[in-house]
Amino acid sequence: MTLTGLMLDIGSMARLMPMFLWLTETGRIAQVGPTLAKLLPEDAVGQEFFALFEVGRPGNIADMAALAARTGDRLHLVRRGEGRTSLRGLAVPLQAGQGLLLNLSLGITVAEAVRDHDLTDADFAPTDLAMELLYLIEAKTAVMGELRAMNRRLEGARSEAEERAMTDTLTGLRNRRALDLALAELVTRGQPFGLMHLDLDWFKAVNDTLGHAAGDHVLRSVAGVLRAQTRAGDTVARVGGDEFVILLPGLVDAERLQLISARIIARLEEPMDFQGVSTRVSASIGMAASTGYDCVLSDRMLADADAALYEAKRQGRGRAILHAST
Repeated sequence: MTLTGLMLDIGSMARLMPMFLWLTETGRIAQVGPTLAKLLPEDAVGQEFFALFEVGRPGNIADMAALAARTGDRLHLVRRGEGRTSLRGLAVPLQAGQGLLLNLSLGITVAEAVRDHDLTDADFAPTDLAMELLYLIEAKTAVMGELRAMNRRLEGARSEAEERAMTDTLTGLRNRRALDLALAELVTRGQPFGLMHLDLDWFKAVNDTLGHAAGDHVLRSVAGVLRAQTRAGDTVARVGGDEFVILLPGLVDAERLQLISARIIARLEEPMDFQGVSTRVSASIGMAASTGYDCVLSDRMLADADAALYEAKRQGRGRAILHAST
């Protein structure tokens, strides 16, 4: 089949313009390019063009006379009732009585159309840049995906580094830096909290008799006890060789602080086995509650808890004393 005057068979035209649309004078679809056919209903040939398509731009094109009047102008089409795939194209008149020829392209919706209709490079004209555009989109997607993955790795590395900077390497508890930050945050927010300063009793004897490996084992065991006896939102920090500080947000009642400290001391006084040898330690604890101060200063609270700790040691160790605020 040929178009009179063009000397071009439909097969050649399909190769050159796989998204062509041939309309009769009355506006019916006479032929559809093979790629465009994949986007249309199987019975598209013979249907009214304006029953399947709406011309978005230029405006006021709703019949063949208006469409013929805009030949040579860029057209923007969408499928009626579908609206997902937009098309761009150009209409040119054929010889008298043969109607119009539209050559269409997918424009910016090419990626969606390729995905939705399983299109390949064989569905586009050799001169069409659609596949190059898709390759660019895929390359950009791959690069952006790699950049996102790299950002996630960098963020993970940063978080891991920050976590290491806040963690005591031997016990896995918070370190002094983490304690200072948590304490400053509580003071800044004005949230009531209790503070415990704990020092192990008879720990030096473990180191002296069994060695530092035994001492490290005891410290790790102590860390486990402190984690078990505190809440998830509490801060437990190792601030010295055998010194620990616990921050207890929202917990300022003297009786409850005493109960918790007594429970901690009782657990720590249980024998700890190291390589078949039983080791024993205890703890002295000094405590302070933020509600006992007109103006909460972290350094002052730490100093008061430290003073209460040494009073507990002076009174015989293995006990807890709450600082009496004035």
